[in-house]
Amino acid sequence: FAEAEAATTAMRETGADENAITAPLTGTFYRASSPEEPAFVSVGQLLRKGDVIGVIEAMKTYNEIKADKEGIVQEISAEDGQLVEYGQPLVLLG
Repeated sequence: FAEAEAATTAMRETGADENAITAPLTGTFYRASSPEEPAFVSVGQLLRKGDVIGVIEAMKTYNEIKADKEGIVQEISAEDGQLVEYGQPLVLLG
């Protein structure tokens, strides 16, 4: 958790959080709907509002995480299968 907090703090200090899509809840983040499927997003991809960027499993429920802004994916901050906290940056747009 300290690693996620440090990343979030660093992004806020640099103003990068304005371009970040953050976790709307705490749970396990997955970049694809199943291990056999391709990731929802990749670096360099154009993302539009409403595009699915991943899913978060919380209490045995899978919640689609959708982009709330548009831009080019510069970085995917959360690893597949990683526990993420509310407000933690998942994807950074440029």
